[in-house]
Amino acid sequence: MAKKGILLVNLGSPRSTAVKDVKEYLDEFLMDEKVIDYPWIFRALLVRGIILNTRPAKSAAAYTTVWTEEGSPLIVITKKIQKKLQKITDVPVEIGMRYAEPSIETGIRKLVENGVSEIVLFPLYPQYAMSTTETVIEKAEEVRKKKFPDLKIQYIQPFYHRDMYIRCLAESIQEKLPEKWDTLMFSYHGVPERHIYKTDPTKTCNLNDCCYRETNPSHQFCYRHQCFNTTERVIEKLGLSKDKVIVSFQSRLGKDKWIEPYTDHTLETIPARGIKNLAVVCPAFVSDCLETLEEISVEGKEQFLEAGGENFHYIPCLNDEDRWIEVIRTLCEEKLDQFYQV
Repeated sequence: MAKKGILLVNLGSPRSTAVKDVKEYLDEFLMDEKVIDYPWIFRALLVRGIILNTRPAKSAAAYTTVWTEEGSPLIVITKKIQKKLQKITDVPVEIGMRYAEPSIETGIRKLVENGVSEIVLFPLYPQYAMSTTETVIEKAEEVRKKKFPDLKIQYIQPFYHRDMYIRCLAESIQEKLPEKWDTLMFSYHGVPERHIYKTDPTKTCNLNDCCYRETNPSHQFCYRHQCFNTTERVIEKLGLSKDKVIVSFQSRLGKDKWIEPYTDHTLETIPARGIKNLAVVCPAFVSDCLETLEEISVEGKEQFLEAGGENFHYIPCLNDEDRWIEVIRTLCEEKLDQFYQV
């Protein structure tokens, strides 16, 4: 019988906070056509001709503020998830990163060297996006075809709507809410608007209204809809009214139109609307990283307080919480079972 294994895939991180390592990481990340979807020559001019001349030093300084003794928070947390999952599953578990090391190829190779011939690959992103789930699957398939042609891979689909995940996320938020808060912000990572249309093979997406429809053919590919849907399901579990919740999108890059509303602009304007005590959660991420620990917890807090806010509370990601590990195991076992059904 074929031996099975699990590969958990996350975004990735520089190997250190040194500017040269951050530059190497950013080059691989930003030169991915699924992240900056310009033709190669224009992407190279933008990334290597402009961004990489200034951003690595700024990003390196930001990484320094969140780096731990063990290394990058995202890598450290993903390794903790791997170890906990390995304790409760009978198949080997490895990790891979879309950018930098340990790479997707490194993770696959370790499993293959362990005798694995059928892999369940889990992109650790709740919602589907071109720059997350899609690029992970594309890279994994590229590696499989070039290096491991006999290998079989099953992919975990976006799980933003699965009740087990929603319940897990709602419970985690409930336990971490501060005593004093009047609004809960769901801040998701942003993407350019054109990405939404590019990932929609049904060509039925209309960002003006279809995200809020109960059903639409584009929803299985629409990141924006899936973010709103996640929020709706979580606040229903929490029993919150919609007037106590805000959805926004962070981390935009460049001058292109990104999906709105923007987190930074929202943080700067809501105190004037009477929102003084804010709690923020980032459900596009399952592991805390630079975008949550520095951009939201530090920069976002400063923006909110300087605009007249009084209390700002960041709610950590699911990280290696036991209930989240159980969700991962269940989702992986569903896919493992599919191997037996083929």
